[in-house]
Amino acid sequence: MTKTICVFSSSSSAVDSIYFDISIELGEKLGREGFDLIFGGADVGLMGIVARTAQNNGAKVTGVIPKSLVEKKIAYQDADELITSNNLRDRKEIIELKSDAFIALPGGFGTMEEIIEILTLKQFQFHSKPIVLINTNNYYDNLMAQFETGYRENFAKKEYKDLYHVSRSAENAIEYIKQYVPKQLPSKWF
Repeated sequence: MTKTICVFSSSSSAVDSIYFDISIELGEKLGREGFDLIFGGADVGLMGIVARTAQNNGAKVTGVIPKSLVEKKIAYQDADELITSNNLRDRKEIIELKSDAFIALPGGFGTMEEIIEILTLKQFQFHSKPIVLINTNNYYDNLMAQFETGYRENFAKKEYKDLYHVSRSAENAIEYIKQYVPKQLPSKWF
């Protein structure tokens, strides 16, 4: 059973309010549905909003943050558990191992890199956990178009669309995770 959901999201506070709204919606949904949250451990941007909101709605919150970022004083100190990693690579490994599912809110380079790595791990069958991208304000449309190009040009199999789910709302994302059944996908190699 899915219990701990990782949320990848932006540490920027300079984004449009629509992205804060979906972060609040997701945090509320996580807590009210009885899920725990694991995230990148920062108290800034969408990360901080999701963590505080989830915690205020009953979720246990675990942050995983590199010590270099703790030194910058941006760690979410109110987390139920705050794990300090050596670096970003260690952080990703800890999060991946402790998560039962993954949700990507809109975010920058870090969010993109994290969700692509989780997709790649699933493609190579290192895990079979649900992955959801919340496409607020059509944020992920261009990434989905790039994926389509990859399918069309045979860089990836069309069946790999089943590696992930694209959602427009927190409610749909959580429902997908609750109903998720892993599929047996073909090997990466043609």
